Amino acid sequence: MKVALITGITGQDGAYLADLLVSKGYAVHGLVRRSASADVVNTRLKWIGVDEKITLHDGNLTDLASIVRIVQAVKPNEVYNLGAQSFVKSSWQQPLLTGQVTGLGAANVLEALRMVAPDARYYQASTSEMFGLIQAERQSEKTPFYPRSPYGVAKLYGHWMTVNYRESFGMHASSGILFNHESPLRGIEFVTRKITNGVARIKLGLDRELRLGNIDAKRDWGHARDYVEAMWLMLQQEKPDDYVIATGRTVSVRDFCKLAFAHVGLKMDDHVVIDPSFFRPAEVEVLLGDPAKAKAALGWEAKTKLEDLVREMVDADLVRVKNGMTL
Repeated sequence: MKVALITGITGQDGAYLADLLVSKGYAVHGLVRRSASADVVNTRLKWIGVDEKITLHDGNLTDLASIVRIVQAVKPNEVYNLGAQSFVKSSWQQPLLTGQVTGLGAANVLEALRMVAPDARYYQASTSEMFGLIQAERQSEKTPFYPRSPYGVAKLYGHWMTVNYRESFGMHASSGILFNHESPLRGIEFVTRKITNGVARIKLGLDRELRLGNIDAKRDWGHARDYVEAMWLMLQQEKPDDYVIATGRTVSVRDFCKLAFAHVGLKMDDHVVIDPSFFRPAEVEVLLGDPAKAKAALGWEAKTKLEDLVREMVDADLVRVKNGMTL
């Protein structure tokens, strides 16, 4: 039986990845940062039905000793570093924390593996936000990076540290440069869930308006369930490498909104209010991934269409709002 360790296991990607690995017969372990909200830490894992099939360990990406201890106890074959301060807007308010968790946290995991489990295969969750002010119409593994937020900068550090450990120490360390990926498990602070939750509340008569920022920003949106499969595929390859994971289609926030409102028979123009307080200090106007390498080398391509993703998210939020559930 293979053993996997996932940081960020209680997040959207962690939950879907845990479910995937359990279905493949893995013993799945997760690193969990304990906090005042520990009573809801398993919400996504429970929603997806995998909470009783995994083992959680107290630890913190900023604490190398805790990572070393967990790795020694678990003896993983594969380690997936998904943990991060991942909300872009908050990274301007907490740039140092974002750097410590998202950037140095990745270095801590790599160093722990180098010390006590050098043969374990490592996956780093990189991000399209590293491209930022795009240097090419379609972004591939060869496109230069130009991050536009403390989050993007911190992720870029983790990405290059992964390359460095691979080249310096011969570790099987790969990075997935994932473009935006959503699901019913997405955090409510992210614009896609903010939209689908808002649509559900408006449809059910609990709210009348939805306040948003720059709705003309464009993103390449896929489903997190599809993207975690790409993570797993990277660690099954003979040689480690970096891969862009995307759909190859970009859509504006405005169009995402239109799809969500239309699904419940409403018009977004009747309810959306533009609020300047939600604009970013430095905007990433458009992202569009080129997943050709992932398709050729991994045999991976996105399965879920954006329209289906939006409908799934709205339907899930309608159920949650009706039943007073939170996520």
